Amino acid sequence: MPQVTVFRSADERADDDARAIAQLLNESGIAAAVLDDKAPGVPEGAWEVQVAEADSSRADALIATHPLNTVPDESHDLDMATVFRSAGTDTESEALTVKGLLESNGLEAEIVADTRFPNLPQQVQVPQSQLAEARSLIAEALAAGPAGAEEAEADGERS
Repeated sequence: MPQVTVFRSADERADDDARAIAQLLNESGIAAAVLDDKAPGVPEGAWEVQVAEADSSRADALIATHPLNTVPDESHDLDMATVFRSAGTDTESEALTVKGLLESNGLEAEIVADTRFPNLPQQVQVPQSQLAEARSLIAEALAAGPAGAEEAEADGERS
């Protein structure tokens, strides 16, 4: 019977996580096998849990409802930092424009605002790890001014 991978990890807890998932599945009546990178097809440094193809949907559901007791990422790389704060009467469109600029350049961005009062300042936030790049992109856009925006729009229309 064909086997399918229902879990794969290469992080520092991969061995423990794979064994915990296999134990959960085995206790639930699903035969699960733990494989490391010595097994054919398992990427170097990775651990996998495989089950019979017929059991894969049930295994996926069990795994989804029993999250691993993993240690959360304590780094501040994913903390959000404000890169832009709108001002004036057109705060929503300013924030949306900056968010669009950042996202079109591959950065993640979120708008933080009190939607009950759209005339109040809105903030655009990015992950801490992308803050310097986001500031640079905003500075470049401001330096280019309206002429730069028109040129970028014209370039986009030609593409």
